[in-house]
Amino acid sequence: MWPKNKSIRTLLKSILVILLVAGVIFGLFIWAVKLPAPKIASNKTPESYKRIQLGPDHYKVDNCWLKKNKYGIWEMYLEGSPYERGLIYGVLAKELMEKQEVHFVDQIKEIIPNAFFLQILKGFVAWFNKDIYKYIQDENLQEIYGVSQSFSDKYNYIGPKYYRILNYHAAHDIGHALTDLNMVGCTSFAVRNSLSADSSLLIGRNFDFYMGDAFAEDKLIVFMKPDKGYKFASYAWAGLTGVVSGINEKGITVTLNASKSDIPYGAKEPISLLAREILQYAATIDEANAIAKKRDTFVSESLLIGSAQDNKAAIIEKSPTKMDLYSSGSDYLVCANHYQGTAFIRDSVNINNIKDTDSKARYDRMNQLMVRSYPVDVQEAADILRNKEGLNDTFIGYGNSRSLNQLIAHHGIIFKPSERRVWISTPPYQLGAFICYDLKDVFIHKENFHAIDSLGIPADPFLTTDAYRRFEAFKVTKQKIHKYVMLGVPYKMSAKEEYAMISNNRESYVTYLTLGEYYQKKKNFDKAIGYYQESLQHVVSSKNEITAIQAKIEACKKEKS
Repeated sequence: MWPKNKSIRTLLKSILVILLVAGVIFGLFIWAVKLPAPKIASNKTPESYKRIQLGPDHYKVDNCWLKKNKYGIWEMYLEGSPYERGLIYGVLAKELMEKQEVHFVDQIKEIIPNAFFLQILKGFVAWFNKDIYKYIQDENLQEIYGVSQSFSDKYNYIGPKYYRILNYHAAHDIGHALTDLNMVGCTSFAVRNSLSADSSLLIGRNFDFYMGDAFAEDKLIVFMKPDKGYKFASYAWAGLTGVVSGINEKGITVTLNASKSDIPYGAKEPISLLAREILQYAATIDEANAIAKKRDTFVSESLLIGSAQDNKAAIIEKSPTKMDLYSSGSDYLVCANHYQGTAFIRDSVNINNIKDTDSKARYDRMNQLMVRSYPVDVQEAADILRNKEGLNDTFIGYGNSRSLNQLIAHHGIIFKPSERRVWISTPPYQLGAFICYDLKDVFIHKENFHAIDSLGIPADPFLTTDAYRRFEAFKVTKQKIHKYVMLGVPYKMSAKEEYAMISNNRESYVTYLTLGEYYQKKKNFDKAIGYYQESLQHVVSSKNEITAIQAKIEACKKEKS
């Protein structure tokens, strides 16, 4: 029954109207963001396959398999049509994918700890990605759909499995396009002819993608024999069907380096899936460039392409609005996080990127190290990727993004395209041994191949030093402070811990910046200002970072007054 009071009746009617409108809007929103499943001819499901355990951490489904090698790296061999190889991928790596999703979601919660804002983010991502399937090739959609069938039910509150994995493929793109959260300092290089020890093309890169230490625990190299295109190898993590670092049987290599992006207004093809298409279907740089021209992406990215057939490397520089193919014109090529081609020479975003970020410092440092290392062999390539100093060999502390090795890398990788060989780093970062695979051997033997021990590169001696142990101790305290500042996780730093943190990484501005954030959170503004000012006395990573620290100082001063 309606209340007799007219005012109350009017109020209730207004509330009902609002709820009805909200319900309609929400219903339209859900309808608009619902992603249709791809058309699948097969009626197979994960239950159609039986996973056989052959030994500890060793599984097989039909002709495909997954195992952990003696270095702690997971190896996977896959073959078949898109949907069915996706199903098998999921059946083989179900537990690995579940772990990766737990780590990924936990890291997002650290970045955005507020439940309300997480819901806002969820809605935004859903709306932003509502048309993403229109820009992804059907082969990729089918494979991803197959993989998604083995995803965990734990996060169904976020969205259906297929919906989630599609969004995870775009997570890197959205993050660096909108907030630069993943705009990290990847650096790569290529040498050939007289600058290479055996005259053949040699390529090295650091993939400085960081989603927490736990996310990088289980690395996966996939050896893929698709039913169409070329066989290839890709190194990343379980659940990613795209490519961030890879080589194919024709000697084409692909690595990604993020660049500054304008704010996009909708998702298109994730850059890792474009890299995957190039790896699967290109045999030359021209063919790779032709594929990139056909695809729309929504972030700015450099794709360093190496080619055995061309015996050179070039960089596909791609933004949402334009594209260039950059070749240095010499026997070496360096790629950081800014563009070098003529299409971007007057681009204001690129100009500011060079001026305000750490990209140019790493570019210059890479050039310094390469010049003194010529002719470069695989050991020297690894030494370059592992270098922790700044320009002119200045020690700038550990973890500074002006250095090539920031001690955050998911992996380092080295390619010799003409020999179809790839060296991948083992943990931690790019400091562990680099192990070598020969693609010719891999796809001949399929089940019986292994890393070639005689071609491996030893672990960095830095791992056995007191300096490394002190950095790891520094990182533990830094993470405690981060969780306290960002998440409100209780932490009271003792005077002993404060002293140890400084002594463990004394030359790094990051040390003093972190302590400043701790004391600002504690509302001890005088001490916070002191630490922020001390951080500015060291080599700060970029002009943008200096501006941010200065803003923190001003904020503390206002809080004091």
